[in-house]
Amino acid sequence: MLQGAGISALALGSPTLLSACGTESQKQSAESCKSTDRSEEEKELIFSNWPEYIDVAGKRMPTLEQFETETGIDVTYNTDINDNADFFGKVKDQLGSCEPIDRDIITMTDQTAGRMIALGWMQKLDKENLPNVEANLIESLRSPGWDENRDYSVPWQAGLTGIAYNAEYTDPVSSFEELVTREDLKGKVGLLTEMPDTMGFMLRMNGADSADFSDDEWQSAIERLEEIVSSGQVRRFTGNDYIRDLKSGNLVACLAWSGDVAAAEDDRIPFIQPEEGLNIWSDNMMVPNRAEHKANAEALMNYYYDPVVAATLAAWVWYICPVDGAKAEMEKIDPSLVDNNLIFPSDDFLSSTSGFMSLDDKTRQQYEKDFVQVIGG
Repeated sequence: MLQGAGISALALGSPTLLSACGTESQKQSAESCKSTDRSEEEKELIFSNWPEYIDVAGKRMPTLEQFETETGIDVTYNTDINDNADFFGKVKDQLGSCEPIDRDIITMTDQTAGRMIALGWMQKLDKENLPNVEANLIESLRSPGWDENRDYSVPWQAGLTGIAYNAEYTDPVSSFEELVTREDLKGKVGLLTEMPDTMGFMLRMNGADSADFSDDEWQSAIERLEEIVSSGQVRRFTGNDYIRDLKSGNLVACLAWSGDVAAAEDDRIPFIQPEEGLNIWSDNMMVPNRAEHKANAEALMNYYYDPVVAATLAAWVWYICPVDGAKAEMEKIDPSLVDNNLIFPSDDFLSSTSGFMSLDDKTRQQYEKDFVQVIGG
């Protein structure tokens, strides 16, 4: 299983563009970059995550408060990740120089998580501190190619990328091709700054397999995207901030993440499976080098793999739950969600999804550069 900012934010010199540059000289290892764990004497941790990605009741976060009560660990919870490439650009110089980034957990999507691990920027997890994860991580997420033994990462949630539209402003949009070619949508469409999401659909629209494609197929898809951008079809490329524009009509249709649309709770805005299928991905908790509360971070990871806690979280965020046993617990929390394919997808439903091909670092850098040049204008 695999996975914003406006065009103006992607101009030359932005963190997103810089993140596409080479990082070979910034590689680290456990030997070259040593970390000290102060968890025993400092009962605290800093957790960076995406917006709208945890259960909320008013100004409270019930599952997080319960963790603090049970463990005595004080959590500073930040929603400061809006785009993988942008966040990578913000932290790459510190991590590449073995400097702290003042975070104990960061939550990155597959391609970026794999890249950070390959660069030696993440601490290896102690699985003895993760018995719930070892017991309850669903089989389909246990061995991604970029972290085959899950030595450095624990999935937070998995999710789907499809289409959302506002029925108040437009007729239904049933395919990605419609989204990027229909005249009545011109100038009112949003695509994602996440390269695997937007280019996964571009590749499939062009007849390629997003999970196994050639350089020639990539080049054809990127040229097609350039034509679409030049035509004025796309209003902007976004991260996690498209729902507000979709509600107001600034965007009338866009690529969207399943849980975001569910969390919006707006009957005008459905989440649609495009004719080209759905993208599938996971967001992954990791502990960066020089983070000083690794055992505390592992305690939080383990806590969220308790099936009761996982079901409570899933009932709020509506992303694919990575925890075995959570579906049975959902029967007690909200039976209406037990058969929801956005949370507990069936095998038949998963057959309509596609991941994005794993890339070596050199190829990924070139593809990111190609993509940013197009969406940056």
